[in-house]
Amino acid sequence: MVELKEDERLDYLLAENLRIIQSPSVFSFSLDAVLLANFAYVPKRKGKIIDLCSGNGVIPLMLSNRTSVPITGVEIQARLVNMAVRSIEYNQLEDQISMIHGDIKEIPAHFGNDKFDAVTCNPPYFSEGEKVKINSNEHYAIARHELLCTLEDVVKSVSTLLKQGGKASFVHRPGRGVDLLTLMRKYRIEPKRVRFVYPNKEKEANTVLVEGIKDGSPDLRVLQPLVVYNENGSYGSEVHRMLYGQDS
Repeated sequence: MVELKEDERLDYLLAENLRIIQSPSVFSFSLDAVLLANFAYVPKRKGKIIDLCSGNGVIPLMLSNRTSVPITGVEIQARLVNMAVRSIEYNQLEDQISMIHGDIKEIPAHFGNDKFDAVTCNPPYFSEGEKVKINSNEHYAIARHELLCTLEDVVKSVSTLLKQGGKASFVHRPGRGVDLLTLMRKYRIEPKRVRFVYPNKEKEANTVLVEGIKDGSPDLRVLQPLVVYNENGSYGSEVHRMLYGQDS
């Protein structure tokens, strides 16, 4: 049995044969995490992966179904780390996934430079200067707003942790896309793949997925757009397959 605290619940993790601890008042993963976990490159049998801004461990858990290599998650909020650890234990993945309670700005000093083959990150979306109301819930505020780290902090740490030739994958808002690409190049991560995600065919993109290679050569590919919902409000076939393991 898994220990659940306060308003926590044990949810199925989409199409994966996994369960995850969630809490409506602390943290519940969004579609962004699912998109990133499906978009990101992962080494299959050799190498190491680190996920920054891990929340309740959703991305490490999902990546574990795609690879057998060690995965480390990093999260600054102790409550979320505790939730992630209990989910990892429930799924009996302690031998593959580990969680670190720490600040991503300090993680490179912990591990050293050039240690990981792949890095994933779903960073806070809203910069300090944006006129966006900060959530009164501290857990959600830290996850969504650049209160404890900036986008530059994130990209700098990713680059330091990544081996030469390693791959970094991010999910963000299109409005910060130029910022993200500029910072990636500043810190030696050459953007290689970009994919825009649209709520439906009638709306503008609201999410962008970006992959880069450390010290890679310039050659950016813009992939086919990903549309989340059909006209009738059901999930599109690709997203349905991500969520449920089969086409709609």
